[in-house]
Amino acid sequence: MTRYSILKPGYNCWRVASARRVAYLIDAADYFRAFYFAAARTTRSLLMLGWDIDSRVPLLRDGETGPLPIALGEYLNALVSRPNGPQAYVLTWDFAMLYALDREWLPIYKLDWRTHRRLHFRMDGNHPPGGCHHQKVVVLDDTLAFVGGLDLTHARWDTIEHRPDDPRRVDNGVSYRPFHDMQVMVDGVVAGALGDLARERWQRTTGRRLPALSSMAHDLWPAQVPVDVENVQIAIARTDPAHNSRAEVREVELLYGDAIRAAQRHIYIENQFFTANSIADAFIERLQEPDGPEIVMVLALCTDGWLSQQTMDVLRDRLLNRLRAADRYGRLRAYYPDVDGLGQQCINVHSKVMVVDDEFARIGSANLNNRSMGIDTECDLAFESGGERRVRRGIARLRERLLAEHLGTSTERVAQALTRRGSLIAAIESLRGTNRHTLKEIPVPAPDQIVSWLPKPELLDPERPIDPDKIAAQFIPMEERAPAHRRLIISVTMLMLVVAFAAAWHWTPLSHWLDAQTLSSYIVGFRHSPSAPFVGIGAFILGGLLAFPVTLLVVVTVLAFGPVQGIVYSFIGSLLSAWVVYGIGHMLGRHTIRRFAGSRLNRLSCRLAERGVLAVTLVRLLPVAPFTVVNLVAGASHIGLRDFLLGTVLGMIPGILAIVLFIDRVDATLQQPGVGTGLGLGVIIVLLFGMIYGLRRWLLRRQSVGSSS
Repeated sequence: MTRYSILKPGYNCWRVASARRVAYLIDAADYFRAFYFAAARTTRSLLMLGWDIDSRVPLLRDGETGPLPIALGEYLNALVSRPNGPQAYVLTWDFAMLYALDREWLPIYKLDWRTHRRLHFRMDGNHPPGGCHHQKVVVLDDTLAFVGGLDLTHARWDTIEHRPDDPRRVDNGVSYRPFHDMQVMVDGVVAGALGDLARERWQRTTGRRLPALSSMAHDLWPAQVPVDVENVQIAIARTDPAHNSRAEVREVELLYGDAIRAAQRHIYIENQFFTANSIADAFIERLQEPDGPEIVMVLALCTDGWLSQQTMDVLRDRLLNRLRAADRYGRLRAYYPDVDGLGQQCINVHSKVMVVDDEFARIGSANLNNRSMGIDTECDLAFESGGERRVRRGIARLRERLLAEHLGTSTERVAQALTRRGSLIAAIESLRGTNRHTLKEIPVPAPDQIVSWLPKPELLDPERPIDPDKIAAQFIPMEERAPAHRRLIISVTMLMLVVAFAAAWHWTPLSHWLDAQTLSSYIVGFRHSPSAPFVGIGAFILGGLLAFPVTLLVVVTVLAFGPVQGIVYSFIGSLLSAWVVYGIGHMLGRHTIRRFAGSRLNRLSCRLAERGVLAVTLVRLLPVAPFTVVNLVAGASHIGLRDFLLGTVLGMIPGILAIVLFIDRVDATLQQPGVGTGLGLGVIIVLLFGMIYGLRRWLLRRQSVGSSS
């Protein structure tokens, strides 16, 4: 075989640095455990970059214990609280806070405000529109580092067995489907280079420069983790979109292309998505060659959630059809892993792995979608054999371990099958279907059966940062666009009004004039006057501007007007109040809202925009933020007014009816105390609690299959 060199620092990778040891941590059980025991020995610095984090997630399971607590948040706090404990800097995607229905509530409160001063937690929102922080990197004392597709968060932990209904695969009381991913652990000079990357990200977000460590720390390698490769040069490849004054970095995409073009025998890939046009084009070019390499892809049968299945899965099917049409020599296979007993579930393939021949391996955070090529921040590690037999053996071991897991066999049998057959596809075909674990071919509809209503791929999976002005130019006529200075004046004026109302509510007698008792007496006084409906409805609009609790307004309105009129006025008032505050949020825009109240206020925006009516309905049924906050943030997000109002209607009706029913039964019990009325009140209370419990369980089930990356 002809030796080739793929890595080119300054072109398809950022740096190349030496690693003393490399370990493949396949599936989160191994990663969480390795992190626990390695970080427990950290003395100076812990740097963490992630797409998501959950302070509640247990790092050890099966009753295993260690020197520190096992829940991540408690673990980090205990780690930094020790005498001469390390400084810990945790940076996650700012928009992760917006996934209120999928993410931990207020992680900044649990990982910053309530913890030791040496634990620093920040949200990274320094991205172009549409982009996100997607790097998953942990660096300990600039000596040891983890990189891959795994975040230290919920719904990730699993073992290589991926057992159906594994009782250990439960986070926060919610079970989730089997999850396959991996991380690579490295030590040596490359860990210091990854520390530089993490410190640059921290400075970009906070403006604070963290000092680099001047000398190597003691050995942090956990004794429980075997070494897969020793003394190898590791490349760091990034995606970093152009933003503000930063130049674009597309090393991830370039490295993929160069590795595909260099392949001679076979390319093995695992990934969460496959929608990247540039990667598909490179594959097609190789498939059309008479003597090109085999291409084996391991993907999920389906991605998470209806929305992703109707978009990303459809785009994947389109690309797979293109590849199959170009596969004139039968060198392409697209598989998904399966385990007997999963039923309607399927394994969530979340890994981002590539092995080319026995010469090149890469593990990281980058998906095979357009976003990871140019709009999200990514970090992959890669290394090549350089002609050294021991490194070639270590690269082959990665592919063998992954296939052994998927096929329910040993690494030795995988290696023997490949040697005997001389073909990666033939080796897999000879082993699959003989065990409980197997690989099955992904069924792809014919091109004419794939839905055609989807917009162009670039709208669903953009290759470049989204320019809001260009999008607006397609939908808003030039004559309708307000000049920049006019928009600024309107925004500042409206913001000052909101601030003035809030200040008056908190620091003037206005708060005493509008308490529940006073408000009720005002409304009762107008009950029989022609202006009564306007007073009742107006109270909701004013209350929305002042962030007055909407539930209390409903109670007061029902007591003042009775159940029938109370329902009507509460419903109309709530809807108008939501519409008015939504309009204010829309006029101010997300960035103005963000500057005014900080990133925590915007925690709902991305979920509202992503799931529209459903998200609004859920936050009304199970309020995760004050009524006014939801309205304000919704207006500043991309959710349409129609979806917002429809979700508000669907979400408010059950709550208002429940309040009215409860208040009516309480009033009846007070007016005519007795066994009948008391029993009726008790039944209503039980039903209300049952409804709340049922809604909560349903929501948690929705969360368990929510989006991940």
